[in-house]
Amino acid sequence: MRIPRGGRMVLGTCLGSLVALVLYLQTVTKPDVEPITSTTSTSTHPPLGRSGRNPLRSLYNGDQDSDQSYAQSALRGRRELLEEACLSQTRKRRVLSPDDLRHLIVDDKHGLIYCYVPKVACTNWKRVLMVLTGDGRYSDPLAIPAHEAHVAGNLRTLSEFPAAEINRRLRSYLKFVFVREPFERLVSAYRNKFTRSYNEAFHRRYGTKIIRRHRPGARPGAAEAGADVSFREFVQYLVDPRTQREEPLNEHWERVHSLCHPCLIHYDVVGKYETLEPDARAVLGLAGVQGSVRFPASGKSARTDRDMAARFFQDVSPSLQKKLVNMYRMDFLLFNYSMPRYLRTP
Repeated sequence: MRIPRGGRMVLGTCLGSLVALVLYLQTVTKPDVEPITSTTSTSTHPPLGRSGRNPLRSLYNGDQDSDQSYAQSALRGRRELLEEACLSQTRKRRVLSPDDLRHLIVDDKHGLIYCYVPKVACTNWKRVLMVLTGDGRYSDPLAIPAHEAHVAGNLRTLSEFPAAEINRRLRSYLKFVFVREPFERLVSAYRNKFTRSYNEAFHRRYGTKIIRRHRPGARPGAAEAGADVSFREFVQYLVDPRTQREEPLNEHWERVHSLCHPCLIHYDVVGKYETLEPDARAVLGLAGVQGSVRFPASGKSARTDRDMAARFFQDVSPSLQKKLVNMYRMDFLLFNYSMPRYLRTP
C-alpha cells in the first residue's frame, strides 16, 4: 500500500529521532574502564611470544622430536582435563576483577604469566622469575634469600596494569600454574606455619584464635601464645562457618581455584608438584629460557607426602574429614586428584 507523502515525512522524522536516541544511549552508557575479560577460549592456537615465535608449538602440535615429548604429552593431557572439568563443574561466568589477579606474576621480558600457589614450590618459581626479570643482579635462583623472593614489589603482578594491558597480556603471554594434591598441600601449610617456632606471626595471628575457639578449657598461656595448635584444631578452624564469614582464607590454605581462577583464565600449562622438576624444565623450555636459568633442584628429604598426610589425618574425625573434602572438592576435581584412601568420610 502506497504511503502518502505527508505520512512518509512523519515516518522519516520518527526513524531519524530513533537513530539519534540509540547513538546517544551508546555514548552515555559506554564504560570508563575496559572490563577485564576471561580467557576461557578452547582455541587450540597457542599465544605468540614477544619475538613473534610460537612458544607452545611443540606442546600443542605434539612435537615428538622434542627431548621432552613425554612431559609435554602430560601437560597437554592436564590442560584438556582441566577444560573438561571446568565445563562440567561451572555454570556461571563472571568478569575478572583486579583483585582476582594479585597472584599472577608477570614477566614482560619473556611473555610469561605465573600464578603462584603457596606450598607448591612458589618460592623457587619467584626466584626464577626474579632472575629472568632482573637487571643481572642475580644469575642463580638459590643465591636469592627466600624472604626476598616474597617481598612485595620485587615482581610485578597482573593486577597492577590497566584493564587493556591486562587483556593484552592474558591473550598473548604463556600462562602457567603449578598445583599439588590438596590435602598434602594443606598438611604442608600446617606443618610450616604452626609447628615451626620461627613462625610466631602466624601463631599470634591465627593460633591464638584457633585455640580460643576450638580448645575447651585451654590454659591462658596456650591461648595467648597460639604456638601449639593441633592439626585437628586447624581443620576445625577451616570448616567453621565463622572463618570465611569474618575474612578471606590465608593464601597458604586457600583453594587453588580461588587463588588462580583456572576456569576464567586459560592456563597454557598446568604443572604438578608431584612431577615438579620435569614440568619445570618443560615450562622453561617452552618459554625459550632454558639456557638462561635452571629451576632449583629440590633438596628437602622431609617434605610432606601421602604417608605423612595420612598420619596427620588419623586424629581428624570422619565428620570433619567430610566437611574438609567438601571444602576442597573443586581442587580435587579440576586438577584430577583422587580422594585419598586414608580418609574415613561417612
